[in-house]
Amino acid sequence: MPQSVHQTEQKTNMKKHLSFKLKNAYLLQGIAIALITVLLAVQNASAQKTQTATTDSAKTQALLAPAPIVKPSYPRVVGYLSFILPLATYNGSTTYNFSHSTSSIGFPVGINVLYSDKFGFSYEFTPTVKVSGGTSKNSNLLFDPGTMFRFDHGFTIITRLAFETQGRYGFTPVFNQVYARTKDVNYFVALSLPARFGDSESASIGLNLQIGFTFN
Repeated sequence: MPQSVHQTEQKTNMKKHLSFKLKNAYLLQGIAIALITVLLAVQNASAQKTQTATTDSAKTQALLAPAPIVKPSYPRVVGYLSFILPLATYNGSTTYNFSHSTSSIGFPVGINVLYSDKFGFSYEFTPTVKVSGGTSKNSNLLFDPGTMFRFDHGFTIITRLAFETQGRYGFTPVFNQVYARTKDVNYFVALSLPARFGDSESASIGLNLQIGFTFN
């Protein structure tokens, strides 16, 4: 009988020991699962934070970065309209426009063929209206093609030849500056120095003011 009791106690102790081991194993397994879950959660949170920071940084850079400049394709043809005022002419003596009840105004129209942002060619026709003694008439038609040397900030030097229907000919250097830009047109102002010869008259040089706009 004592031996049977002893065996029973041993079995009971073994069951308790086995139960304790199982409980410890389950506890360790639960702790391991909890740790793995926490680590995965931290890793996911870190990855999301990094991704969010990268996205925010990219958005910030996109907002701060200047918009890309779209360069025009060449060759390109643009037309323009303008008016021109002869301010003064010198041919041995100086004659000023708007003096002695006589004045003239020209209306240059033309096209510019732009081959690059540095060079182009201009074709221009200028009818001139002369007002004198209370009457007005179309007194001259000028054809003055020329090469365009384009610089930064809208500045252009144009070297024009000049052929007038009244018989004069010569050349005209033009100094042109764009002073305002819009989506549809660019506004410019120019000073020119027309040199003229022929038609049994003395050689002359003048100073003209031209204002107009080009179509984009």
